[in-house]
Amino acid sequence: MDDAPPSPIPALPLPAIHASHGGCWLRSGAGQTRGVGKGDAIVAAADTPLLMLNAPLVATRLGYPDLSGLDLLELFAFIHPARFVVPTAKGLAHALDLPEPGGDDAIPLLLQQAAEALLATCERSDWQEREGAWSALQSLIRLRWAWAPLLTARIAAPQRAERWLFSRLPEWEDAPERPQPGQVVLDPAAVTARLAQLTGSGAEARPTQQAYAGEAAHLFSPRRREGLPHLLLAQAGTGIGKTLGYLAPASLWAQESGGTVWVSTYTKALQRQLRRESRRAWPSTRADGTQPVVVRKGRENYLCLLNLEDALQGGFTGRAAVLAQLVARWAGYSQDGDMIGGDLPGWLGTLFRQRGIAALTDRRGECVYAGCPHYRKCFIERSARASAQADLVIANHALVMVNAARSREAAQRPTRIVFDEGHHVFEAADSTFAAALTGAETIELRRWVIGPERGSKGRRRGLAARLADLASYDEAGAKAISAARHAAEALPGDGWLQRLAEGAPFGPLEELLAAVRATVYARDESGGQEAGYGLETEAAQLDGAFIERAGAAQAALAALRQPLIRLGGRLEALLAEPPDWLDGPGRARIEGARHSLTWRIDLLTAWEALLDRLGGPADPEYVDWLAVERGDAREFDIGIHRRWLDPMKPFASVVLEPAHGVMITSATLRDGNDWDAAIAKSGAKALALAPRLSSFDSPFDYAAQAEVLIVTDVPKGDVAALAGAYGRLIEASGGGALGLFTAIRRLRAVHGRIADRLARAGLPLYAQHVDPIDTGTLVDIFRDDPRASLLGTDALRDGVDVPGHSLRLVVMEQVPWPKPSILHRARRLAGGGSAYDDRIIRARLAQAFGRLIRSRDDRGHFVVLSSAFPSRLLSAFPAGTPVTRLTLDEALQRLTSGAFGKSVQTESNP
Repeated sequence: MDDAPPSPIPALPLPAIHASHGGCWLRSGAGQTRGVGKGDAIVAAADTPLLMLNAPLVATRLGYPDLSGLDLLELFAFIHPARFVVPTAKGLAHALDLPEPGGDDAIPLLLQQAAEALLATCERSDWQEREGAWSALQSLIRLRWAWAPLLTARIAAPQRAERWLFSRLPEWEDAPERPQPGQVVLDPAAVTARLAQLTGSGAEARPTQQAYAGEAAHLFSPRRREGLPHLLLAQAGTGIGKTLGYLAPASLWAQESGGTVWVSTYTKALQRQLRRESRRAWPSTRADGTQPVVVRKGRENYLCLLNLEDALQGGFTGRAAVLAQLVARWAGYSQDGDMIGGDLPGWLGTLFRQRGIAALTDRRGECVYAGCPHYRKCFIERSARASAQADLVIANHALVMVNAARSREAAQRPTRIVFDEGHHVFEAADSTFAAALTGAETIELRRWVIGPERGSKGRRRGLAARLADLASYDEAGAKAISAARHAAEALPGDGWLQRLAEGAPFGPLEELLAAVRATVYARDESGGQEAGYGLETEAAQLDGAFIERAGAAQAALAALRQPLIRLGGRLEALLAEPPDWLDGPGRARIEGARHSLTWRIDLLTAWEALLDRLGGPADPEYVDWLAVERGDAREFDIGIHRRWLDPMKPFASVVLEPAHGVMITSATLRDGNDWDAAIAKSGAKALALAPRLSSFDSPFDYAAQAEVLIVTDVPKGDVAALAGAYGRLIEASGGGALGLFTAIRRLRAVHGRIADRLARAGLPLYAQHVDPIDTGTLVDIFRDDPRASLLGTDALRDGVDVPGHSLRLVVMEQVPWPKPSILHRARRLAGGGSAYDDRIIRARLAQAFGRLIRSRDDRGHFVVLSSAFPSRLLSAFPAGTPVTRLTLDEALQRLTSGAFGKSVQTESNP
């Protein structure tokens, strides 16, 4: 390859490598670029540190997992923490204002230019993220971070010592309890005027959106009777503008009543969209500095400052310690400390092999609340307090349900709620109100009670450590803690899975799990064909030995629950008659501990109830089964599961009944023109409540903008033919394809067969479960490159908003039949048999089709590779959408010609 002409843009004179499915290119520090084979690339990487972009991805492309080097993404995260960049060569070029590379062979030069541009930033006087960089660099030098020597020459020591991160973070302030909202009735004209204000003076008036906003206003009317909220089910087709449609009455009601509206989503993508749209209705801060709009997530999404401090002080070693330093850099500039879907780059955690991001959050419920030295700066506490004073709280379905069920502050429980992406409310309730007595769950409870196992590192603290002052002050409390610690010894400990595999369980719970495992394998009828996938069997017809083990396990759980109840009583007594030493922070810590205790007591009660039922008749309200969870040919959990047959019953009592107004809205709420399923999945029947029903069709011209192609000649089960079809379809569309699979195994097989071929044609292909990149970042990459395509599973079927030319083809490998699980079989029997299945399939098809047309200018094809596509499912697609059954060759002709509506064999789609 000829050398590139001299570039006027400064480039760091270090060798750089780029590897894609199309090949590998290596550029020397002297400026020569050449194509190399994978073997030569690996040798070069082993000899000297190379500049590269996303080292784990390069390692995957080369098939060399031990690859390391100078990753530009790590350098970007250090220099520009909390700043977004698409982690591709194109995205990096745009972020640094560099020319976009013309092809794969030009990317190594770009990496050299980007490295120099980033390092040069450190020498500029206008570098906005300078504070804390020098101190962090000193730690990274000791950790031998690859970039540290290059940064040392560029970052000058500050004239005065930099403040430690934990002293720079602002403290949250207590605020008086907010009064109850005023009882107001919204004027329809005022709602319309507020909507016009939000959409802007130059926006075209949309009568359908105005009507939708008017319907949404009804949920804010005063409640007529206790326990009977206003319930609105509103279907709003894509393009209605439903976000501003409900934000208009919500913002007006919050202004007039002084109350708080909760908007709940299922996906993080919609949360980000809501945050952007809400800026039209509210300023970023009020005059007093408080936030009118707050994003709330579960505790496990936020950085735990105590975990971070421990990681920085030796809790993390090696590469994980480097990650901790980069996260600390981000924490100083983060808007809200949200690590999952917030302003922490989603790709940062995937650069490090260990699950470091998860270890820096509070996933185990170990928070010591006011006992934490960083309590006044805690991101989680700041978010919770800000939401109590907010006009709008943006949350997710699970958090809203958990908050309604066990919020520490009754006054903070949501009473006016909009469930956007409402077709997922049933799914979220199903998960929230489930019970699972598994090895993974019980070992976490053991650690919560006892604390760290011998030889383990980290901050894990047991009850005795968290409540040491109570134990020293209150003898009865100390005895309860001691009894709980002793009882928790009966729970599974470290190494439980190996002991079960070796036939040597220890303790009553492990013996029960061993019996579960043996029963599941004994009843397995897959013949080993599903090796690597989970197995399950009904919790029925269990023998006497199994029931005896269940009884022993139940007794062990009761022996733990009783001292926890006594401990909760001692905490209540301590709060009722506080000693002199119990100050405000101490009281807050005791209240937090009591809340955590209540949660664990409820968990143990649910487990005991589950075990109690095993020896008796089945409870028609529940579905119980035994399961061995497996993945990648290894077991990772074993246990007994319980789900509500209808999870909307607890949803109705916990969420709906205390609320005053609830709206459930989605583009795919009802089944065709039938509201019965939507009403059944709203919880209305449990309260004998007749919901208000509204429907608004999409303004898009689907007959002109889209077409459904049902390909009839791709044999089912023929992976080679399936891969060939995907490859040819993506080539015909020139990329811009979203491929949806029902099985990870087939996804990987298809990707492995076509990725190299497509890359050589200049069509990048990315895939979930293949590329070491988080799903959100994969969607960002896909959105940023119109020639890229993305393969994925259920997570991409909805919640992916990619308007424009970047998404012009959706391909489903087959009809998305429901998985024939024990839970599904029970609900199918109760829900009408095959008609129940059809409703699920039509909903999945509608959600997948909804990815295709997101604006009036979009055009695209929706392809299903199934010769056995029943006509009864066609009502899943919007009325007027042309549906054509044809061969693969005919489908390719339609894609290359860009034809719409000129069908080969069109079926009616009412």
